[in-house]
Order: sequence, then structure tokens, then C-alpha cells
Amino acid sequence: MAIILASCSSLNGGSLLDFSYGVLEQYHGNHEKAAEFYRSAYAGDPLAMPLVRRIATIHMQSGDKPMALRAYERVIAEKPGQTDVQIEFGDFLETIGRGDAMADRKREAAYLEVLKNMPGQVLPIERLIRMAREKGNDEKARQLLETLELKSPEAVRYYVATTRSLYDVSDEAAQKRIAKAFRGAMDEFPQSEEIARAASDDFREKADLPSAIAILEKHAHALPSSLDLRIRLGILHLAAGEDEKGLNVLREVLAIHPRKVLAHESLAKWYRKNNKADEARHHSVELLKIRGGTAEEFEQLAVELFDAGKIRDARLLLEKAVFDHPENVKLLSQLAIATVRDPESKAGALRLFREAENVITDPATTDPNFLLEFSKELVAQGQNQAAEERLRKAIRMFPREANKETAQALRALAGIWEKENRNADAAEALISRAEALEK
Repeated sequence: MAIILASCSSLNGGSLLDFSYGVLEQYHGNHEKAAEFYRSAYAGDPLAMPLVRRIATIHMQSGDKPMALRAYERVIAEKPGQTDVQIEFGDFLETIGRGDAMADRKREAAYLEVLKNMPGQVLPIERLIRMAREKGNDEKARQLLETLELKSPEAVRYYVATTRSLYDVSDEAAQKRIAKAFRGAMDEFPQSEEIARAASDDFREKADLPSAIAILEKHAHALPSSLDLRIRLGILHLAAGEDEKGLNVLREVLAIHPRKVLAHESLAKWYRKNNKADEARHHSVELLKIRGGTAEEFEQLAVELFDAGKIRDARLLLEKAVFDHPENVKLLSQLAIATVRDPESKAGALRLFREAENVITDPATTDPNFLLEFSKELVAQGQNQAAEERLRKAIRMFPREANKETAQALRALAGIWEKENRNADAAEALISRAEALEK
């Protein structure tokens, strides 16, 4: 309510008081009483637009359209040349006068009066074009459009959008005018992100990559802080086969802002496509750390890191993964394994193994590699019996083709028995079996 009253500070004292009472009564749902106060306020200040709007609405609600129009026309007569009033009057007529020939004439006259005072400007031309199209007169709309002066980003945006809707996509002349408008706008407003984005997209969609790139290069030079469009520039360079340029642009962006998701995503795709696994993994890891991902995405990338020997990187990634997916057994298991293999974090591994094991609801789905790594840490902590239980499970659960892992589990179990001076024959048998699997 305070905002409404502040917007009416130009009212004279008596009218402002009555208007305030009207707002208060309306707020409490006393619409008839509110209307009385508004009429009193309007009588004291009939040229104040907040009151004109209110009184016009009251007349329309009572079905008195002529009196509603008269409220606006009185202001226009008293204050000729006020374009904002003319525009508001025309817009008011649009809302109340559809199908009313007289209202349409008054509406068009109001917009034409504005056009006379603001030739070539978007404000009146956009409304006159809308009127023409409502009446099905696209030719008139086209004529009006070509009078538009492209001296602001808003005008360029409107010109392009309206040209696209007024002309067939196969109309080469219209497409050339759009291209010309965009190029002119970039010469005039190279720092405009919206124009640069729209122009580059337009040229890209027309398979004109050189022009799309030139647009973004001009914009990047004018506004180096426009990082999102610099990323687009890098992507377009890559799409055009200008790999070194594209990579350099994306790297420069990340040097400024290391958390730009699209830059990491683009670099990861390019490096993977070009068989540069280490670089691809680096950017894939950064991508998941920044924006998160599915449990499957984390798990797959963690496996890649394990296979590449990047244990610390795997651990750091899995810490983020478990934070995002705290109940995922596979991720918890992988984190425990990475933690025990990383010398920096090994001391806290046993707790993670136990936490992961406690989350497992179906023992048959337990990863045997998890059991093997868990058993090694239990042995290191002197908990041989617990380690033996998990090794027996792991040996049973390793698939037939997992010879290396099964052999490790067999040797580990034999090692426990040998250390405790028991099951000597069985331990020897386990070692023989392990040797056979290792051949």
C-alpha cells in the first residue's frame, strides 16, 4: 500500500487524502465506499493519471464506456503532446474496445499522434503494427516495420523478431535485412550481450559460422567480462575446426572463472573425442564437482580414475558424490576404497568401510572388491577374524573371470592362517590355487 501511495505523491493535498482513504477501503473490501473516495479525489484533481486510471475503471465497471474514455481524453486535451498518456489511452482502448470501430479509430489516432512526435521509434510502431496484424493487414505492418529506426538494441530485437514473423523463412531479401540489421547493431552496440547472442545464433542457424564467430569476437573485444558469450565463441571455433583458437578461448575463461560449467563440459567432450583421456577426465571431474550429477555419472568417472591410478582425484570426487547421494551403497563403497588407497586419508578409512557396510541391505549385492579392501584394512588393524569373514565372502562372490582379484583374496586369507600358525595345509592349497589363477 505504501508503494501505491508513494506513486501518487503528485496529487494535491485533498485529493491525496481521499485517494488514501479509497485505497484503504478497497484493501478492506469496501468497494462502493472506495469508489466514493476515488470520485471525490478525481473531482479535485482530474488530470492526475493515478486518479484517471481509477475513475476510468469505475466507469467501465458500471458499464459507462463513454465516461471512461472521457477521463483520458480530458487529460489529452489539457496536456497535448504527452506521449505516455497517448500510449496509455491507446492501450486502454485495446483492452476495452475489441470489435468496436470507434474505439479502434481512437486507438489508432492515439498511436499515430505518438508516432508523429516519435518518428521511427519502437513504442508507437510496435503498437501500430500490432493493430495492423489484428486486422489481417500484414502489408501495412511491413510498411510500418521498414520505417523503424534501428538506433537501439530494443529496436533491433523488435525488428528481427517481427521480420521473422511477417516474412517466410525462405524469403532471402528478408533474411538479408535481418543480417544487415544485426551487423549494423553490432557496429553500434558491440557491448550488447543480448544482440551479440541473438546475432551469433542467427548466423549459426544459417550455417554461417564465420559470421557468427566474427560477431562474438567483436563483442568479446568490446566487453571482455562477457564470459558466457566467450564460451560460445570458443565452442563455435571448435565447431568450425579452429581447435587451437577454441581451446585457448575456453581455457582463458576458466582462468578467469574456474566454475564455468559449459566451458568444462565443452573441453571434456573435445578431449574425449580426440582421445586425450587425462584432460577429458580433469574437466569431467570439475564438471561433476560444480554442478553435481547422477550416482551413475560419479561411479563411472570414479572407475576411470581408479583405472588411471588417480586415487586422490577419485577420493575427492567420491566425497562430493557421497555428499550428493548419501545413501548410495556403490559410491560409499568406492569412497572407502579410495580413502584406504590414498596415503593422505588412509587413517580414516576403517570408519568409512563400516559406514558403507551398514548401508548394505542385500549382502548378495556387495562388491567383492570392497570386501577385499576392507579385509586388508582390518588385518592392518589387527582384526583378523573380521577380515577372514569378509575374505571368505569375497572369494565366493568374485566372478569367474576376476582371476587377479580372486588370487589376491586367496593369498590374503592364506596369509592370515600362516600368521596365526593354523590351517597350514589349507593355506598351502589356497596359495596353489592363487598361483594357478595368476598364470
